[in-house]
Amino acid sequence: MDTTVSQMKNCKRLALSTNCIDRIGGLQGLVSLEILSLARNQIKRLENLDAVAPTLEQLWLSYNNLTSLAGVEKLKKLKVLYCGNNKISSWSEIDRLKDLPDLEEILLTGNPLEKNTKDAGENWRIEVLRRLPSLKKLDGRPFDLAEREQAEGVRKDMGE
Repeated sequence: MDTTVSQMKNCKRLALSTNCIDRIGGLQGLVSLEILSLARNQIKRLENLDAVAPTLEQLWLSYNNLTSLAGVEKLKKLKVLYCGNNKISSWSEIDRLKDLPDLEEILLTGNPLEKNTKDAGENWRIEVLRRLPSLKKLDGRPFDLAEREQAEGVRKDMGE
């Protein structure tokens, strides 16, 4: 990413989707950034987000090459995370999202984890909600009361 981006101090929304970006960087100085769209690039890691961590509320990373969400825990103001169609295959990556108190919505569809969970006969939505009980919406659909009750029952059965 070009370092001239950092000169846009009052920028609240930055859209850099579909630009063949392979590394996140150059965000220092974006002290007002709330929405960062980096979808449809070639990003493999979440890095260099410290500068925007105090203000970032939405991070759009769908259609990249992410295998891990390491680094997302720094984004304490994050409300929306779109990271569908990446290469996330482990529940430990979803568990990283537990440290985000304001997270309401995530998009994870199209990752190997979703397919593997469904192939194993498990309920994808319930498992995500069990791990992230404060979540309001997954893959574009709000959770209903029955799903919340089912996830709570699974949590209790597992002694959580």
